[in-house]
Amino acid sequence: MATRALITGVTGQDGSYLTEFLLAKGYEVHGLVRRASLFNTDRIDHLYHDPHLGGAKLTLHYGDLTDGTGLRRVLETVDPDEIYNLGAQSHVKVSFDIPEYTAETVAIGTLRLIEAVRDHVSHGGRPVRYYQAGSSEMFGGTPPPQNERTPFYPRSPYGVSKLAAHWFAVNYREAYGLFICNGILFNHESPRRGETFVTRKVTRAVGRISQGLQDKLYLGNLEATRDWGFTGDYVEAMWLMLQRHQPDDYIIATGEAHSVRDLVEIAFAAARLDWRRHVEVDRRYFRPTEVNALRGDPTKARDVLGWQPRVTFSELIKMMVEHDIDLARRERTVHEAGFADPARGAAIAGNN
Repeated sequence: MATRALITGVTGQDGSYLTEFLLAKGYEVHGLVRRASLFNTDRIDHLYHDPHLGGAKLTLHYGDLTDGTGLRRVLETVDPDEIYNLGAQSHVKVSFDIPEYTAETVAIGTLRLIEAVRDHVSHGGRPVRYYQAGSSEMFGGTPPPQNERTPFYPRSPYGVSKLAAHWFAVNYREAYGLFICNGILFNHESPRRGETFVTRKVTRAVGRISQGLQDKLYLGNLEATRDWGFTGDYVEAMWLMLQRHQPDDYIIATGEAHSVRDLVEIAFAAARLDWRRHVEVDRRYFRPTEVNALRGDPTKARDVLGWQPRVTFSELIKMMVEHDIDLARRERTVHEAGFADPARGAAIAGNN
């Protein structure tokens, strides 16, 4: 029988790339999706097949990390070999606006899921290998480089919530012998990144500016530095962790840091645009407590997992710009046909 995996957050950026990766390895993939009045599965639509046609390897289940009963029901139905907990309210800036919901989904949601896994295994289910998605935001104000032994110092409700989830995972691994790995992933991006995250906000704006659909891009702290990698590379590291004989925690990063200013310069240059003519700083996009510098040390992942990133920072940004220029061209065509408002892109806000 094919290995069965359950992914929370399957409709997100990470979930879609991980689903592709696991399906390519012959997995049977089950994803947890939140009920919404509109379809929110666009990132995985190309992977989904009507189960009535036969041969479907991706099955979606309604559920939410705020609903413990629903989580237990899905576990009983799927009886997975592997679980990847990627679900979260994952926007750092937004976590200051909705801290209680962020903690409820990220921290307490993780506890609900791990408790459900503990009960499932102890009541006769198959052994489960569990991946917990951590974040470099747990380090926050700790000076770089950050490795697995670096003290945590989160600077946002999101970072605090991820840190709680991290320690829940460690505690349940040690207390109950569960196979749980924490992947502390530094920033990872792709053309599927949400448009309110700074990388995609920039490349989306570059695409629209290149097509005359937008003129200005408003950003926050241009001097903040991050360790940015390609999501397609990072989901492989998630899988590699669960293939080890013993569970452990790993930093997944490139080991390089770039500023938001670097990101802007590369993105605009890829479209042959002068960023100084279009970019303005807006203080409303600064966070109440800033994280100035994050840079991971992936030595352990390289030595133990044999993992290393393949896509460079410049390649990543150019990949995203090319995608968003094509998207803007299609948007312009639709607008010229009288079906769209070119001011839409100006409303895109947020800076992660």
